[in-house]
Amino acid sequence: MRRGRDEGAGGWRAAGPLRRRGLLMRMLAVTVLVAACSVAATAWIAVRTTSGAIDKQQGQVLADDTLLLDTLTGYAATHRTWDGVRPVIRDLARKTHRRIALTTQGGTPVSDSAPRPGGLPGRAWAVIDPLSVNRADPIDPRATGPFRLTAAEERTLDAYATRQVGCLREQGVEATVVTTPSGRPEVRTFTGSDDQRATACDGSQLAEPTPTERAALHDLDARVAECLKDTGLNGVQVAPDFTWRLVAAEASPRRQGAERRVPACITQGRRALLKSSVAPPAQLFVGPEGPATQRFHLSGTGIAQVAGAAGLVLALAVGVSVLAATRLARPLRALTDAAQRMRDGGSALVPVTTGDEIGQLTRTFNDMAVHRDRLERQRRVMVGDVAHELRTPLSNIRGWVEAAQDGHVPADEDLLASLHEEAVLLQHVIDDLQDLAAADAGELRTHPEQLDVAELAHQAGSAYRARAEAAGVRITVEASREHWIEGDPVRLRQIVGNLLSNAIRHTPADGSVELRVTAAGDLTVIEVADTGTGIAAEDLPHVFDRFWRAEKSRNRTTGGSGLGLAIVRKLMEAHGGTVSVDSTVGAGTTFTLRLPN
Repeated sequence: MRRGRDEGAGGWRAAGPLRRRGLLMRMLAVTVLVAACSVAATAWIAVRTTSGAIDKQQGQVLADDTLLLDTLTGYAATHRTWDGVRPVIRDLARKTHRRIALTTQGGTPVSDSAPRPGGLPGRAWAVIDPLSVNRADPIDPRATGPFRLTAAEERTLDAYATRQVGCLREQGVEATVVTTPSGRPEVRTFTGSDDQRATACDGSQLAEPTPTERAALHDLDARVAECLKDTGLNGVQVAPDFTWRLVAAEASPRRQGAERRVPACITQGRRALLKSSVAPPAQLFVGPEGPATQRFHLSGTGIAQVAGAAGLVLALAVGVSVLAATRLARPLRALTDAAQRMRDGGSALVPVTTGDEIGQLTRTFNDMAVHRDRLERQRRVMVGDVAHELRTPLSNIRGWVEAAQDGHVPADEDLLASLHEEAVLLQHVIDDLQDLAAADAGELRTHPEQLDVAELAHQAGSAYRARAEAAGVRITVEASREHWIEGDPVRLRQIVGNLLSNAIRHTPADGSVELRVTAAGDLTVIEVADTGTGIAAEDLPHVFDRFWRAEKSRNRTTGGSGLGLAIVRKLMEAHGGTVSVDSTVGAGTTFTLRLPN
């Protein structure tokens, strides 16, 4: 026995090292994986940091180059000489931390931010000429010369532009005024070119050239005509925006080719008119602010060392990495592609290929995509429905008020009653929307208290009996005993009232509506059953949707706002209960409420 115990003890002693070795291997594997992830993350951060620094530096250089060209070209376009450019050069040098120098095309110095005995910094980097820029229009728009409007002309055109913007806004078109470098205002709209509303306002006064522009355009027309004198086009007229139209032309087989020369002739004429109003072309030299220094350098050897060390560590876990990558990458890539398709508005369902957490994530993603599509469709429908529901009473109120203002109808008690009816209808829609908004935000408040559902049912039946009798419908209440629950009496009256109102509305004359209160275990059941027209089976899943109506014509004699049943469902959820519907076309409909006791 002792030997057996010793052997057993030995077996027990041997089990410890085995477990320790297993634990050690697991810890070692985890350590290797953590080390691999750390090295990979460090390398990634280093690469991203390096790339980011390089990209930032390149972006800053590009921004500085753009600033230099734009600022100096703008100066040349608005000044006749380079005499006052020195402060501008110094300011640009301070902002860009570079040496900037300008010379004439003949090499005569104009200005230098940091003159040195060694001369100019390298070769000419660019030529600053506002009459020859690298754009679709080779003339910088800031070069206006004789086309610059006087202050009085600007005030007159601003008044025209302001009046046109006011007219457009009255038409429902959002517009703004943008002033061009010549001082001419332009009206720009935020609609498509095919919007007919944008053409309803007369802009001819704003488009008419001013005396200053007419004089400049007269000279320009003469220069264009001189340029085209041998082509047969002797009637080209240029507009203030430098578009052109043909007033007269001789019949000539060369006419089509001559018309292609018109833009070049217009540009040539503008250059001739503007030459005396802008600074002469100048050469731009750009160099380092001080002695060149090495700011950043990443050698190939350093990259190889980092890559070698990372590869050595990663080689210890390559098997696990390959297995994990193969298992995780494929479904994650599919989820990524689906997310991108969802972002672009496409289908986002992903096939479920595994039963693990990735598979569960895929199923959850698919459910989310389906739910998102459904919510998006509901949102679009709801926006249109809200607009329709609010537009109808508002249009009626506006129509009656305008008719009364114009004297077509008397402002008597009948008119006030009609306006009051439309206002009540509008208020009803707004109240319903507020209830739904509060429910969606989780702010729908209830004030529960002990109440007898049977008594509440009798009160509701009495309240709606007169309406039912007026429609020729018989209403009965069956609640033989007390049914006490914890609930908000006002909200429950609202629920039962909505159901009774719908039942009476959809039940023909000589029909009946029955309100029943029964008990089912620990639940109190309220049923509203009618003998009305019923609801088609394909429509039953949508009866609690917002703005849904069985009557598609939206006739208010056969349907309300379409929000009542949606509110019923939200109020039942607030009470911890449920609502369901059962219907047969031509036989009737039964709504069932289940509330906890």
